[in-house]
Amino acid sequence: MAKCKMKVSKTASKRFKITKSGKVMFNHARTRHTTGKRRRSALRVLRKKDALAKGDEKRVKRLLGVK
Repeated sequence: MAKCKMKVSKTASKRFKITKSGKVMFNHARTRHTTGKRRRSALRVLRKKDALAKGDEKRVKRLLGVK
């Protein structure tokens, strides 16, 4: 048995979700306040979740404790 378990980064677990296929999904920034000056189409795009870039996936998965 392992002596010490790796702790999961709580901030990363709140910001990122891993899909069944292994992709890392995240929510867009700039959607909380001062959205009155933005176009509705831009806000609609920001509401959707997006997949993280391949280069960043390895680092985020390590923070989440996934191999």
